[in-house]
Amino acid sequence: MAIACLDINDSNLQLWHGDKRLQSPGYALLEGGQYRFGSDARAAARLRPREVSTRYWWQLSTDPLQPALGPARHSADLVHAHLLELHSAAGHPGELLLAAPGSMRKEQLALLLGIIQQCPFDAVGLVNRSVALASLHAADGPLFHLEIQLHQALLSELRAENGNVTFQRATALPGSGLLQLQERVVEAAATAFIRQTRFDPRRRAETEQQLYDALPAALQQLQQSNETSLTVNGYHARIARADLEAASATLAGSVSSSLGQAGVTLLLDPLAALLPGLRERLAGTILHATDLPRALAAHEGLLVQRAEALDFVTSLPQLGERAAAAQAPAAPPPAAAAPAEAPRPTHLLLGNRARPLQADGTSLGGGWSLLQGSNEQWQLHAASGAGGLERNGQPARDSEAVASGDRLRLPDGADALLITVSA
Repeated sequence: MAIACLDINDSNLQLWHGDKRLQSPGYALLEGGQYRFGSDARAAARLRPREVSTRYWWQLSTDPLQPALGPARHSADLVHAHLLELHSAAGHPGELLLAAPGSMRKEQLALLLGIIQQCPFDAVGLVNRSVALASLHAADGPLFHLEIQLHQALLSELRAENGNVTFQRATALPGSGLLQLQERVVEAAATAFIRQTRFDPRRRAETEQQLYDALPAALQQLQQSNETSLTVNGYHARIARADLEAASATLAGSVSSSLGQAGVTLLLDPLAALLPGLRERLAGTILHATDLPRALAAHEGLLVQRAEALDFVTSLPQLGERAAAAQAPAAPPPAAAAPAEAPRPTHLLLGNRARPLQADGTSLGGGWSLLQGSNEQWQLHAASGAGGLERNGQPARDSEAVASGDRLRLPDGADALLITVSA
C-alpha cells in the first residue's frame, strides 16, 4: 500500500493517499457526545461556539482542556480523534509521512508521535513542511516561507546553499492567523451590507455563519475581478477588492519587517493568494496545492525511517534546476560559444508519485509525450491534434527540449514537475 502524506497546518490539514486528497481544517465539534471534525465542525463555529474547539493542534499538550469539551481530557485526545477520522476517510493507509510546521516544539512532536503509536497506522517519516516545500525551488542564500495557521501566521527562515535547503528558525506573527484575518474581512463585508442595505449579518448567529460560509467563494472571485457580490438571508451587497485589502495590511507589514533585506526569496502558502492585496504587497511566489506531496514523494528515500526512531528532518537536497546543477560533478568549462548544458531529468513527479521517464516514450496525455533523443536530451513530442500543454507557464512546442526543474501543466489540468533523482 502506498505511503500516505499528512500536511499538518491547522488552517487546512491535508492527507494524500493514492488518488485521494482530503482537506480537514482544525475544528472539532461536540455533537451528541461524539466529535465531528473539519468542514462540518467549521460550519457550526458561529452557531454553536461553546461546542467548537479550534486550538487543539496549536496547543497540543496533555494539560486539562480549557474550556472542557465533552469526554476529551486534553487537546491530545482531540488530535487523536481527528487523526482517526482522517485515516478512515482516506481508506485506512498503513503508513504516513508527516510534514509539520516549525512552530511545533520538540515536546509537541514527541507527543504527536506518541499519539500515533495508539493509532492503527505507523508514522514512517517526519519533516519540516517549510523545508520540504522550499526544496522544490531553485534558490541561493536566505529564503522564507509564510504559512497562515488558524491562530497565527508563521514565517520560517531557511537557507539554501551547496544544493541543500536547511531550516534556520521560525517566527510567529500573532494577530495574523486565519481566524483574525477572517474577522477583519467579515467586518469589512458587514460594513458593505449595512451601507448598501441597512442589514447587519452579524446581529444573528445564523446570518453571521452564512456570511462566513460565503467568504471563500467571494475571495476566489476577487482574484479574477475587482468586485463581487455576496448574498446573505436574501440581502445582496457588492464588495470591492479594495474594501478588503486593509485586512491583510498588518500581516504584510509584519512579514516585510521580518525579511529585513531586499532580494530574498519568499514562498507563500496557497491560502495567502486569497487575501486581497497580500500577494502584491509581498511580491512572493504562491505555492501550488500539490507541491507538498510532490516534494515528499521525491524525497521519500531520505525521509522514510521504518527501522528506527523518527528524526525531525530539517534539511533536504534541492530539486530545482539550479540545485541539480550545484549537486552535479564539476565539468570542464564549455567552449566560449557553447551554452551550459541543462540537467537532464530522470523522473516525472505527478501528484505524490515520481514516474521514471522511459526512453521509448512517457505519455503526458492529450497527445503529448516525452521522448529521449539520440543525444540523451529529453524533448516534448506532440501528436496530431494534441491538446494544450504548458512548460513553465508558457505554451509548449513540439520537439521543445526540457530540463530538470521544469514545471508542466498537462492537458488534463494536472501539474507535474521534472526532477533528477540520483542513483
